[in-house]
Amino acid sequence: NWHIDAIAWHLERCLRGDIKRLIITLPPRNLKSICASVAFPAWILGRDPTRRIICASYANELTAKHARDCRAVMESPWYLQLFPRTRIDPRKNTEAEFETTARGYRLGTSVGGTLTGRGGNLIIIDDPLKPAEAMSEVRRSAVAEWYDTTLSSRLDRKTQDAIVLIMQRLHVDDLVGHVLDKDEHWTHLNLPAIAEHEEEIPLGNGRVYRRKTGELLHPEREPMAVLDELKVAMGSQAFSAQ
Repeated sequence: NWHIDAIAWHLERCLRGDIKRLIITLPPRNLKSICASVAFPAWILGRDPTRRIICASYANELTAKHARDCRAVMESPWYLQLFPRTRIDPRKNTEAEFETTARGYRLGTSVGGTLTGRGGNLIIIDDPLKPAEAMSEVRRSAVAEWYDTTLSSRLDRKTQDAIVLIMQRLHVDDLVGHVLDKDEHWTHLNLPAIAEHEEEIPLGNGRVYRRKTGELLHPEREPMAVLDELKVAMGSQAFSAQ
């Protein structure tokens, strides 16, 4: 679908240095984690095996799954043929972290986890808040405090490196709301299930997608009948947020 091109283009601009702070928001089950936490780190390390990447999600189990999926891509025959300089070092290949033979790495952590002594060229935050905890002010505050006091200082080169925050919206005061309220220097790719206004969305190489008001994000997978059923099952407040 066209939204995959839009996500990929915005992520690529982070690697190029065009974007230093990127927010991508879209509904669940639309491949955000495959794009941001699996394919993007594999692509970066394929092009430059010295890169250092930190990936964070709300739970250790989710972080570990993303790491396993990324490792599976990087150990596949087609990847090894496409990127012959990039190899995972068998001496540093754990469930949460693996290192390349060129000393780059992909480090996975959970939100709230310690990162003492660790840093990276790129930080990817993928769903930092569990949907079931969205209404907890204590939990939302804990996520925001972890970002402010721990994660945001972990970039190796503060003026050049990038932070990517990709998630489903859960509350007006979730991490997206928190960072936008504090800092206006974020690029925001917002991809709601139902378009709220007309918009031209860049897809890269001069291409744009002209999305009309009311247009569904991916009608072949989630037509209006399915969205209506979800709204009834979830309730209008949770549906509107996610």
